[in-house]
Amino acid sequence: MPVHWTIEPDRDLVTVVAEGEVTCSELVAMVDALHERDAHGYRKLYDGGRSIMRMTQDEVLLLGVYMRAEHARSPMGPMAAILPEVDSEILARLLGMVALADRPFRLFAKRERALKWLLALPPARHPSERVGQ
Repeated sequence: MPVHWTIEPDRDLVTVVAEGEVTCSELVAMVDALHERDAHGYRKLYDGGRSIMRMTQDEVLLLGVYMRAEHARSPMGPMAAILPEVDSEILARLLGMVALADRPFRLFAKRERALKWLLALPPARHPSERVGQ
């Protein structure tokens, strides 16, 4: 599988590395893993600089609906993304879906700069940690 992720609860950090051809089912599996580990509020580094999105338009829409449902379930932590240097309609649509979440989000060319920016931000609070509840 070209999508690998590491969830580090002690650092409130998720690191995702995508290489080669990335499919919708692999990204759904990653989103499911974050949900199962209650890690959506963690800071996320997505390094897809050496990946190619292989999805139909229907799969992109399906993934978008799936991601929006996760955004509605719990707060999303900040995200830094490194994307491949290609002009792709699929990437543009996925980027738009990810950017809809209420969280800090930036694109980077270098992993080191992305991680530095990301680690300077706090993770999102879990709904049970919100003040006044």
